[in-house]
Amino acid sequence: MSQPRHLRGDYLHFQPITTRWHDNDVYGHVNNVVYYGYFDSAVNAYLIERGGLDIHDGDVVGFVVSSACDYFASIAFPDRIEVGLRVGKLGNSSVQYELAVFKSGEEEACAAGRFVHVFVDRASNRPVPIPESLRQALAALVVQVPG
Repeated sequence: MSQPRHLRGDYLHFQPITTRWHDNDVYGHVNNVVYYGYFDSAVNAYLIERGGLDIHDGDVVGFVVSSACDYFASIAFPDRIEVGLRVGKLGNSSVQYELAVFKSGEEEACAAGRFVHVFVDRASNRPVPIPESLRQALAALVVQVPG
């Protein structure tokens, strides 16, 4: 079974990430678990910058409840990468992000992943509707993916 191609033009926002020496594992490439950190950094930077998320004192926080990643090609320090971001589903209290890691200037992704945030009240940890400022920022990234 072949993997679908994940191309740069399929994503609506890009977050540059600098790989670090300690991202490499003993095999000389970025370890698989590090990609999840890249995803988390790209999403949270977007939510803070575009949606006004207050990670320190806000009433609402996003909990990751599901995640996955597929790998197509290796990256390694000192590669410069960009994480492409789009939204596949935007619900009342949850959002499914779709992400891809691209080497700078390359059209095909080295990895593609997805994760789901459920927004909850910080005090009670109970799901709440996505605040309007975040909803607007997320709505700007919604795509209809064929298939």
